[in-house]
Amino acid sequence: MLETILVALDSSDLSQRVIQILDQLQIKPATKIILAHVISAPEPDVEVAVDRPQASEEVLYRHIEKQLQTYQADLPCKSELEIVVGDPASEIVRLAHIHHAGLIVIGTRGLTGLKRILEGSVSSQVVAEAPCSVLVVKSE
Repeated sequence: MLETILVALDSSDLSQRVIQILDQLQIKPATKIILAHVISAPEPDVEVAVDRPQASEEVLYRHIEKQLQTYQADLPCKSELEIVVGDPASEIVRLAHIHHAGLIVIGTRGLTGLKRILEGSVSSQVVAEAPCSVLVVKSE
């Protein structure tokens, strides 16, 4: 039996699909689910328009927290929320180590070719570096 499942979510529509797949896993009440969201660290050399209002980190954090709490309310077992800032793949792997996850559930956008090279694949990096099994959920 899986004791801890780390579910990596982002702010895309794919997160809803990941939650749907999670429902199909028939999770036992004794399992603990960690719903995680990684806020990408801002690039140090990215220019920001100073004449426009910027979304504060707290507003962004509260929005993400509210979304995760919505998912959390429907879970059939105990759960925790983790919202961290950093490189998504590295942070997901780090959280898997911290929580001793037996499984990571993560979505993939299915990027190919040049887009995959330029944007990278978080799910591929997590699969390569994870301390446990990884279930990769494809978009429909």
